[in-house]
Amino acid sequence: MEESSRTAAVARLTPRGAKTRAKIVATAADLIRARGVGGTTLDDVVSASKVSKSQFYRHFDDKTALVRAVIEYVGDRKISEERERLENVGTFAGLRRWRDAVVENNALQSGRYGCSLGSLANEVSDQDRVARLKLNELFDTWKELFLVVLRRFQENGLIPDEADVDRLATGFVASVQGGYLLAQTARDVAPMASAIDVAIDNLRLLAMVDEGELGKLRA
Repeated sequence: MEESSRTAAVARLTPRGAKTRAKIVATAADLIRARGVGGTTLDDVVSASKVSKSQFYRHFDDKTALVRAVIEYVGDRKISEERERLENVGTFAGLRRWRDAVVENNALQSGRYGCSLGSLANEVSDQDRVARLKLNELFDTWKELFLVVLRRFQENGLIPDEADVDRLATGFVASVQGGYLLAQTARDVAPMASAIDVAIDNLRLLAMVDEGELGKLRA
């Protein structure tokens, strides 16, 4: 089924159908989080969701369609979580509190599962163009959250107006993603904390550079 047709079909679901679909997606997201896309079968999802195969196939044509729905579900949840953490950050103290919250949350599982979006991107980007584009859109949205914070820093006079906030925002996303990966392999969030600290330290260094000196550093 084409993506537009599938979206229209979802919109026409009855409340009961919508509840069943949501249960399937949430269950699949949990299984994929623990086992990966490749390690999760449709039979696993059907069994864990406590639905019949006929119920499953009323909502999804195949595993690809299910994974795309999981990306939407996980992405919406992740972006909402990060938006809440970052929406009032406008000082270095606030940025430090954000950093602590991200690291502490990942420490609950000793970093073993990494980033939900990063893990999905690693598994599906080369197999499904639609999924890759959606993931890219989600990472762009995440970057925009950092852009808002960095522009707020400029408005508050904490970093120079000439600072390349687009580049800095990309660096923050990269530091978080790299941190998740390092924590996952080490089963320890200390490398994640260090990776994010480097991004924050870079911002502190910018705060000590006036706009004229910033231009010289770029030359």
